[in-house]
Amino acid sequence: MRVLITGGAGFIGSHLADLLLAQDAEIWAVDNLSTGSIGNIEHLKNHPRYHYQIESIMNVPAIAELVDRVDVIIHLAAAVGVRLIVESPVHTIETNIRGTEIILEQAAKKKKLVLLASTSEVYGKATKVPFCEDDDLVIGAPVKGRWSYACSKAIDEFLALAYWKERRVPVIITRFFNTVGPRQTGRYGMVLPNFVRQALAGEPITIYGDGQQTRCFGYVGDVVEALAKLIRTEKAVGEIFNVGNDEEVTIEELARRVIQITGSKSAIVYVPYDQAYEAGFEDMLRRVPSLEKIGRFIGYRPKTSLNQIIEKVVEYQRSQSAAGSRS
Repeated sequence: MRVLITGGAGFIGSHLADLLLAQDAEIWAVDNLSTGSIGNIEHLKNHPRYHYQIESIMNVPAIAELVDRVDVIIHLAAAVGVRLIVESPVHTIETNIRGTEIILEQAAKKKKLVLLASTSEVYGKATKVPFCEDDDLVIGAPVKGRWSYACSKAIDEFLALAYWKERRVPVIITRFFNTVGPRQTGRYGMVLPNFVRQALAGEPITIYGDGQQTRCFGYVGDVVEALAKLIRTEKAVGEIFNVGNDEEVTIEELARRVIQITGSKSAIVYVPYDQAYEAGFEDMLRRVPSLEKIGRFIGYRPKTSLNQIIEKVVEYQRSQSAAGSRS
């Protein structure tokens, strides 16, 4: 199988390449390194079945050539992170919508399979928990820039399904719920790597809001296994799947677990949302996936507990710090 991974130098894309190469796939990865890192794929550069290109998905001729080489496109490239989304809404909307449109346009020419990475953010302010794939989406008002990401990814989903229904381009949509693990950066507001970095440095752990909002954290290794199975599952075409973990935890409890696992003496501090992001910032109180559908289609169940995930992130950050001090 020949696979194109957009956002291939991102933390999910690099883990996915590791897995697919182990399954004898040939990989082409494309990334403009705006949020990805060449360090994530350094270990793959000399692999005979791995090819990478530093390029924007907005470059239509380059993407057309790459799509032509492969059987499957896994479209992970997107604007990511709450901070980036709040600070750069134009970039967020243009990257997400136009980038997906280019991928689908090129895939349509030869009916190539596209797996589109979407997000739990599309559920917006929905309050019925757990979130199911056919639930209504409750997006906040356009004057709240924070919802531009959710809205752009929802449009991506509509567009992908339209290509399937109207032009018979095979598509699969996955909604990620806080995917975490080694290689993830906290640069754009990702909570777990930030908490771990702060704890290891003995700095105060910063919680935005009151910390009672809950999230479910899916281990990247479990997530990429699901993606690898979905692209080989014919009945998954035309469907939407939640992917992640359904172990719910408050952000305050997450901070306490990080402190316990690292042995840190860090204090916890609380920062109001309007200081962290922007005035009137809105957040979702709970974000819990139903995993019934993906379990029914491919037998998916998350294998990695939250404590195990934290331990893996701590180990990774410690190894990075040790490598940095040696260089």
